[in-house]
Amino acid sequence: MEPIQNRVGVPSGAAGRLRLATSVAAGGRAAQSDPRWPSVAAALAELREQHRHAVRIVDADCACGTLLIETARYARGLGFTAIEGHGIDGAPTLIGRARASAARLQEPAIGLTFECADMVEALVREADFPADIVLFHCRHEGSDHRAAAALLAAAGKVVIGDPVATSVRRQAA
Repeated sequence: MEPIQNRVGVPSGAAGRLRLATSVAAGGRAAQSDPRWPSVAAALAELREQHRHAVRIVDADCACGTLLIETARYARGLGFTAIEGHGIDGAPTLIGRARASAARLQEPAIGLTFECADMVEALVREADFPADIVLFHCRHEGSDHRAAAALLAAAGKVVIGDPVATSVRRQAA
């Protein structure tokens, strides 16, 4: 396995495909205003260019699930036929809202689950079967960023976070 590489912004080779991807389904207004959205759209476009039909997305610190739901809808618009999304947050009220929103989604190709859990424990479990894309929201000022980065990198192949829309890619050997 090659070492982790830090990358900022759009994954390599996806800038030109971003224009094509945004014409498929632009995503909701909340998703478009999220600083991570261009990287999310580019990562999905890159996976489709690799002829992938299934994608697994984890949203760590998902709040009410808006970005994960819009990402799943966008992936479906790009032609993914199996989309698995897993949202994780520590706030029961927000997870309840996310579950209610996901229940209104009438798309059999999309399977979404939302879990109220400790973030560290949930990310450790995710490392057993790493996602294609991990989304995270850097809201915790007092957290150990190095430990969090290691957990996120183990949980997925492409990690897209904010506020700087940083991407970390783990390359397969």
